[in-house]
Formats: sequence, C-alpha cells, structure tokens
Amino acid sequence: MTGRNQNVVSEFLLLGLPIESEHQNLFYVLFLAMYVTTILGNLLIIILICLDPYLHTPMYLFLSNLSFSDLCFSSVTMPKLLQDMQSQDPSISYAGCLTQMYFFLFFADLEDFLLVAMAYDRYVAICFPLHYTTIMGPRLCSFLVVLSWVLTTVPAMLYTLLMARLCFCADNVIPHFFCDMSALLKLSCSDTRVNELVIFVVGGLIIVLPFLLIIMSYARIIFSILKVPSVRGICKAFSTCGSHLTVVSLFYGTIIGLYLCPSANNSTVKETVMAMMYTVVTPMLNPFIYSLRNRDMKGALGRVFCKKKFHFFL
Repeated sequence: MTGRNQNVVSEFLLLGLPIESEHQNLFYVLFLAMYVTTILGNLLIIILICLDPYLHTPMYLFLSNLSFSDLCFSSVTMPKLLQDMQSQDPSISYAGCLTQMYFFLFFADLEDFLLVAMAYDRYVAICFPLHYTTIMGPRLCSFLVVLSWVLTTVPAMLYTLLMARLCFCADNVIPHFFCDMSALLKLSCSDTRVNELVIFVVGGLIIVLPFLLIIMSYARIIFSILKVPSVRGICKAFSTCGSHLTVVSLFYGTIIGLYLCPSANNSTVKETVMAMMYTVVTPMLNPFIYSLRNRDMKGALGRVFCKKKFHFFL
C-alpha cells in the first residue's frame, strides 16, 4: 500500500443527472429557471428586510440569514450542474471537489441551526407573548445567529479534513451532480471506518438533536394552545408556525431519509432525486412559503418600492 498512499486522482468526473440526451436542453432551461428564481426570491427577502425598519424584528432577522443561507446553499451546486449540462467535460478538480463539499455541508448545517432558532422564536411568541420583546432582545437574537454560524464551521471542517486524508486511487467517477460525501467515501481505496463513525455520530447530533429541539418547541406550543383552546388561538398559531413547519418537513424529511435511514436497495436515481429536493427545490420554495405571501412582506414591498418611486420622481 505504500505506493498507493497518495491521492493519485487529481480530478473527479461528475456523472450529473440521469437525463436522456434529447431532454437535456429542456431540463437545463428548467433548472436555470429554478436557480434564477431561488436567487431573485431570496435576494428580494434580504433587501426588503434590510431596507424596511418595520421588519427589523427577531423573526425577520433569522429569516434574512435563512434566505442568505438558501442563496449560498443553492449556489454551491447549481452553477456547476448547469455548466456540466452544457459541457462535454464534467470534471472537477480534487481541491474543487473538497471545497464544494465543505461549503455544501457548511450551509446545510447553517440552515439546520437557523431553523432551530426560528422554532424557539415561534415558541416564545406564542407561549410568552407578553414577554416576547424582553426575552427575544437584540442581544439574544444576535447571539443565536452568531452561534449558528460558528457551530456550522466545526463539523464541516472536520468532515472535509477527514475526507482529505483518504486516498483515491483509480475510480474517479462520481455518480452524482455534486461532490456528495457518501459518494466520495464509496470511491476511496482507504479505510473509511473512521469517517463513517464520525458521520454517524456527529451527523446524527447535528440532524437529530436540532430536529428534536424543534419537535419539543412545537409540543410546548400545542400544549399551550390546548390549555385555553380557542379558534382564534389555533388560527394564530397556524399562521405563525405553518410556514416554518412546512420548510422543516421539506428539509429534514429528505435529509433524514437519505443519510440517516439508508437502505440496501437505495438506487443512485433515488439518492439524486432526494438530493435535488433539498439542494434545489427547498431553497427555491422557501421565499414563497415563508415570506412572499406574508402580509408583513407585502407591506414592506409596497413601502420600499413606493418610497423608491417617490424619490425617483423628486
């Protein structure tokens, strides 16, 4: 093995999506439209929250960070996918592959922690409405955002460093549209037991623990509503939490099904489709689910653009 203890592979080939050649251009236009929608939708949310002082609240602080995370998360994989769909050389360098994997894990974990912070914000808003502004003060909100960014750095860096120590000797074809961690482990000719153990333990904590915290928050919310049941209270809770629950279901459902519940008959097509759900579809839907149908966001849209229009005429 001494002759093989080197990263012989200098680049990888991404097989991309299992699409027939005659449908390639159609899917290229579809994915390009989805990516542009993701960028414009999330950028619009960030701009509105920054410009409108009425949206300078804890919920929209978390939402602006979530939109930025979605924007970056989609940008880690989509430009390369679109390029490869129009290129005859779908290669990516060894360093580029590890870099893509790092940022993919970083923004996936960031969204994970931000969803927990948003669940806590909804819990305080419904269970302690009179003390909401006191509890969710600027200091706590800033702390939760900074903590989310800091916590994501450690596991993403750990996974990347552990992957960098592996050897890739002959096979360099990745049956995926990005440098997926599990796909890279299958290509390695080194002992991957340490990597798999760290993924199972740390990945389980990063995915399962935040998910349980979100479940606990909503259990407390439901318990609080049932103590004094009323149609108004139920409608308020649903309008406050419905969007968050939808995004949580989309994000955690696909990730848990793909990474924490693997099966022996999991096909490459199934893994690719599930990966498309949380890398492409969810970041695109989040602006619509969360904000663009929200009354506050519609009001901000009117105020910001009317103000700009007024200044333009002046």
